[in-house]
Amino acid sequence: MESQKKMIVVFGLLAAVILESVAAQTAHVVGGSVGWTIPQNGAQEYVTWASGQNFIVGDVLIFNFATDTHDVVQVPKASFDSCSSANPIGSTITTGPANITLTAAGDHYYICTFGRHCQSGQKLPITVSASATSPGASPSAPTPMSPPPPTTTTTPTTSSPTSDAPCPPVQAPSPSTKTTGPTASTTPRSTVLPPSSSSPAVGAGFVLCLLSLVMGLFF
Repeated sequence: MESQKKMIVVFGLLAAVILESVAAQTAHVVGGSVGWTIPQNGAQEYVTWASGQNFIVGDVLIFNFATDTHDVVQVPKASFDSCSSANPIGSTITTGPANITLTAAGDHYYICTFGRHCQSGQKLPITVSASATSPGASPSAPTPMSPPPPTTTTTPTTSSPTSDAPCPPVQAPSPSTKTTGPTASTTPRSTVLPPSSSSPAVGAGFVLCLLSLVMGLFF
């Protein structure tokens, strides 16, 4: 009975490990709905797709393509850059769809060897992580460079000199000879002099007085 219990415990542990490893595997369909073909936007389309994935050891790459129209092979970076299949890592898979299990961490490079398909952008670079805590990304994804901050030149400001001396008094405007409006002119008026003793009116009065006296004497 003891041996049977030990066998059951060991079998249960193995089953748990197998189930955990199967559940941890993720199947990545290369290119998503586009599949493995010549991309319209060039190689950048696969770089963009890979940047949104998390590749871990044990995951599976699924290359969807029609047999005899494309193929897929893993190559080193030098062959990837030159689109050469001279140094393949493993055999070329010509039957689609092709499933490739990621067995090692690091940078992985895949190309299509049909015609000039690789030169037209049918190539995939990925980075595989050993665990889920260190997510992978495309090794060829460009890193955006932040522009340098603009250089600002500070111009020193000079303050106007201030003076403690009091402001000079404002002089009142001098009176002008002419003012606007219906005001009178400042030209002095002529002075009316009293009548002189030699005026004709005085002489006439004196004559009338003499006549009245003469008439009084004679009449």
